[in-house]
Amino acid sequence: MNIEHLVNSLTPEVFARLEYGASTGKWPDGTPLTDAQKEQTVQLVMLYQAKVAKSNEQFTIGEDGQMVQKSKAEMKKEFNPQNEIARFAQDDI
Repeated sequence: MNIEHLVNSLTPEVFARLEYGASTGKWPDGTPLTDAQKEQTVQLVMLYQAKVAKSNEQFTIGEDGQMVQKSKAEMKKEFNPQNEIARFAQDDI
């Protein structure tokens, strides 16, 4: 099977399971990944991030195949207080 076809045919649900497996070393049902599964899962997650998701989130793989790393200033800009959803005082809890 062509790897491009495989990556493009992944559903978001399957990708979420693969991403969970790659980050925890086990499948969502608790079954541990073998060493071969770990290696293949990480590669597939990286390919999906680069080719399909086209994410620019910190520590994902960008379209150019490089890890996305942002400067402190870029991160502060993304988390700017003007982008707040809600703010609560400590006594509100």
